[in-house]
Amino acid sequence: MPAATPVLISGGGPSGLFLALDLASRGIRSTVIEPRTLIDPDRPRAKTTNARTMTHLRRLGLADALRNAAPLPVGFAQDVIFCSALTGSEIRRFPNAFQLEAGRYGPQPECGQQVPQPVLEAVLREAVAGSAHATLLTGLRVDSFEALPDGGQRVTVADDSGRRTAVDCAFLAGADGGSSTVRRGLGLRLEGESASLSNISILFRSRDLAATITLDPAVQYWVLGPGAAGMVGRMDLDETWWAIIQGVASHDVGGAPDLDPAALVRSLVGADVDVEVIATDPWTARMLLAPSYATDSVFLVGDAAHQNPPWGGHGFNTCIGDAANLAWKIAAAFEGWAGPRLLESYGLERRPVADRTIRDAAANGKALAYHFADPALTAAGVAGEAARAGAHDALAVKQSEFDSLGLVLGYSYAESPLVVPDGAPVPAEDPIRYVPSASPGALVPHAWLEGGTSLYDVLGPGFSLLVDSEALAGNAAETAYAEVLAAGAGHGIPVTVAAVGPSDNGTPMAELWAADAVLVRPDQHVAWRGSSAQAAAAALAVAAGWGAAHPLDQLKEGTNAGAVVS
Repeated sequence: MPAATPVLISGGGPSGLFLALDLASRGIRSTVIEPRTLIDPDRPRAKTTNARTMTHLRRLGLADALRNAAPLPVGFAQDVIFCSALTGSEIRRFPNAFQLEAGRYGPQPECGQQVPQPVLEAVLREAVAGSAHATLLTGLRVDSFEALPDGGQRVTVADDSGRRTAVDCAFLAGADGGSSTVRRGLGLRLEGESASLSNISILFRSRDLAATITLDPAVQYWVLGPGAAGMVGRMDLDETWWAIIQGVASHDVGGAPDLDPAALVRSLVGADVDVEVIATDPWTARMLLAPSYATDSVFLVGDAAHQNPPWGGHGFNTCIGDAANLAWKIAAAFEGWAGPRLLESYGLERRPVADRTIRDAAANGKALAYHFADPALTAAGVAGEAARAGAHDALAVKQSEFDSLGLVLGYSYAESPLVVPDGAPVPAEDPIRYVPSASPGALVPHAWLEGGTSLYDVLGPGFSLLVDSEALAGNAAETAYAEVLAAGAGHGIPVTVAAVGPSDNGTPMAELWAADAVLVRPDQHVAWRGSSAQAAAAALAVAAGWGAAHPLDQLKEGTNAGAVVS
């Protein structure tokens, strides 16, 4: 254990490892400490890596590595099927669930990927092992921490034997899960509630199941009884499967002797197949949120800051979003260009995203498989047909769980002090419908450019000022917006200027953005849009945390935009 490290990350799960790798991509050293020496392959937990997280991994050069490691390729299945049993009737399906797309994906440069969390962690650990700037040390945990007189933290780290070591760091990131020691050290408690019923995850092997299922291939099957109700899916293309029995009473979760995991699986299948239970994992959905994400030089990341119900697969992805937001801001502090509002913006931006995500997942948790279970779903004749038609219609409420692009891509940092508002109407929040918009605070709309290049691949590692090539009328972007480059150079803010467009279908970028140019932050969110180089230069300072964008008319075209920088 080093005596000092620039960034100490408590917790080597997905969010802690991603934070270390994102910092490393910006040249910032960090040390990750993690109590687990080995990754448990029998606790798959998160399985959905959405399109936004896959795009973050692409930025770090890891998207292909994860897809190659994933035991279930995207091409195998993209749909979620609701049914009476795996050998029964299909009742409703949701196509292209979780942003799974066999061909080229439009809304992001990467589509989603189903992959068990242990596989993802192994890919991230391997990347950390090959990094010159990130270090993972296992068998260690944070015991306590205290602020140093000149800034930073002195952290006491303990090993399995109880031996303690002091480590100084400029920043401490608590990515240490729901029982976070770092969060408790800040005196913060998660606030919210838990579901009234619990669930049991079952990992099992079956030689017969694949040939027994009479339905189309699916990434998930939701079984609506009449016995057990829950979900089943493939873990790989061999013989390993997972199941979740939903709506189990708390005394059953404790391990009542009449709870037979193999029998529960056979009930979901609707046939007597061979079932070899590998592991069971009881759990209860939590809807919890920390009142604050940071204090001084200590930050909460991922499950340490929020507990999301798994319905929709958003929990782990929200954790990665936290890390991606925090990494570039910590890097800015080390590089000397972070304004006084930059680090404080982390919680201001990310907490509302978690709040919205938790609310949507909680709503989906009120419409689980057992809520729709009905013995009549298996009946023949008119009665069965009527029951299945009624369930089909009722299941429309589940669309936002599987077709949640508005939640995955439609979140915005419009209220952030790092964003320059332009007063234009913004798309209404909707968990399903995503309307690409370059409204300040939104994720920059993706486009495929001529030659098959992703717009996101044009972005630099720092800020990027993207200018519509047709709006330049043959002039060089660097010349037309030289003030932005000068402002960046004068304050040490990394910024690149690039002319882009049109898209490969001929759409000019100005039409996509509703402006000639957009200033894009290192995390791919829009900080400003317009056409004035002077306004763009002022917006760069705002986006780096040096000033507040008010009043609005100071940033309108042709005004003294520099007045907004305090």
